[in-house]
Amino acid sequence: MIGKVMKRAAFKGCVNYVLNKQEAKLIAADGVLLGNTDNIIQSFHTQRLMKPNIKHPVGHISLSYSPDDEKRLTDGVMIILAKEYMDNMGIKDTQFILVRHFDNSNPHVHLVYNRIDNNGRVISDRNDLYRNEAVCKKLKDKYGLTYGKGKDKVKQQKLRGTDKTKYQVYDAVKDVLSKSANWDDLEKLLKEKGVILSYKYKGQTNEVQGISFTKDSITFKGSEIGRSFSYSKIDTQLKANTQSQSQKQNRNIPTGDSTGENNTHNQRAGIIGSLIEGVGSMSVFETHGEDPEENRFRHEMEYRQKKINRKNNKRPKLR
Repeated sequence: MIGKVMKRAAFKGCVNYVLNKQEAKLIAADGVLLGNTDNIIQSFHTQRLMKPNIKHPVGHISLSYSPDDEKRLTDGVMIILAKEYMDNMGIKDTQFILVRHFDNSNPHVHLVYNRIDNNGRVISDRNDLYRNEAVCKKLKDKYGLTYGKGKDKVKQQKLRGTDKTKYQVYDAVKDVLSKSANWDDLEKLLKEKGVILSYKYKGQTNEVQGISFTKDSITFKGSEIGRSFSYSKIDTQLKANTQSQSQKQNRNIPTGDSTGENNTHNQRAGIIGSLIEGVGSMSVFETHGEDPEENRFRHEMEYRQKKINRKNNKRPKLR
């Protein structure tokens, strides 16, 4: 069970999206006039007028489940889970619709609710992203729902539309990241796979704030592809790749001595952990000369030994 929390400014676009999707099925609703989409939109809009200054009165949350749980997830069960989720998130006494979609292999529903409740109060969105994660985990544990298996184990052949494109981008970035020494390499290798890398800059400066990936005219932010595909995390990995390549080149440069033998620097290897799910260990880098960590450890042990010696010297001698 994964919840994706969104907020919108207008009900019209959101309601049209969830209800007009192919095979969309309205499975629950409260506080809105049914019959057609316009009635539902007007019901939401009328209530939000009690707090007209709220910029984002539309609450929109998708609740997605593992395909392994599909047989258990009847419409009735999804309604129960959604209502319990709402209760834990503090979404109470307000209008909502719950719509089931069938456009990918993951059973999922879309919850659209009015952040202006039936009494004219605003439903808080404070820390909603963190609360969402905690509530989803709580319900997964309570009902024995399947935890996600990671992007590498998703059955991509069953995906369609945007989800399929997203996983194609994920595979492309994962593949070329370990082969790139810098952003130019990454951009070039991605382009060969049909993925365009774009940068978002801060104001009118050259400071990069974020990145996005475009394939088949569909654009995703780096974080939408994977938590470790943000600009800063990819930049860290590219620098690690560059350092690793530089160290490997240094190891291959011979230096002669009076005996005709080649000497190499002493090397101490450290592992840089994986930055993205499913990639595993990507990089190994070497440091030369003294190891600061080892020096600190040695000094600490010497200090502890001196303390022990001083303590022993203070003990009265036995006669």
